[in-house]
Amino acid sequence: MTVSNRFIFDVDGTLTPSRKKIDKEFAKFFFDFCKTNYVYFVTGSDRDKTVEQLGNTLYGMAERVYNCSGCDVYEGNKNIHTSSWKLPELAEQFLTQCMNESEFVLRTGLHFEHRPGMCNFSVVGRNATLGERKLYVKHDVQIKERNEIAKAFCTLFPDIDAKVGGETLRDFDPNDILHFFGDDMHTEGNDYPLKKEIIDKDLGFCYNVKDYKATWKILRDEFSI
Repeated sequence: MTVSNRFIFDVDGTLTPSRKKIDKEFAKFFFDFCKTNYVYFVTGSDRDKTVEQLGNTLYGMAERVYNCSGCDVYEGNKNIHTSSWKLPELAEQFLTQCMNESEFVLRTGLHFEHRPGMCNFSVVGRNATLGERKLYVKHDVQIKERNEIAKAFCTLFPDIDAKVGGETLRDFDPNDILHFFGDDMHTEGNDYPLKKEIIDKDLGFCYNVKDYKATWKILRDEFSI
């Protein structure tokens, strides 16, 4: 029986600053890491955005890339799987109503970002600047708006699977040891479902990092890179 360490990385906040390109010095280190390890990326972003953040070289060095939270899967330039699911019109109408009723008055556009097998919804809009996003986060911390919308959505549309990254683990041998790095592993975070599955099934280890520098330190210190 052969046991292999497999390294799974979230991208935003784990390998790169959120929505930005990977740090050049870290990219050099990570290039060498990818040459000698089995590396996988799991991200809510589409392929073009992930390539923009990591570059074509690092993107192509991964064993597989699970874009759109595993709904659009690539090996280099080869598409392995793409989900055909689309957000139902009634569900989009409900979310539009939630946006219109929100007490947060700022709107920046692109409130629905349709990607293969998923849809990203934002009250403030995906066109918001970093400062505008921080204003919304401050608002959301006070009234838990996103949680309330999510709860209501799941009640009204129980057949829509909102779990992030849940199909990723089907591609791994149960004898492999998984090492998952993410920056959002709390119970309501995007990385939590994958973390929970790994821990519940005793498949490996999870590392909750605050930024790419923390990822870099763990890889350097714990894996003798």
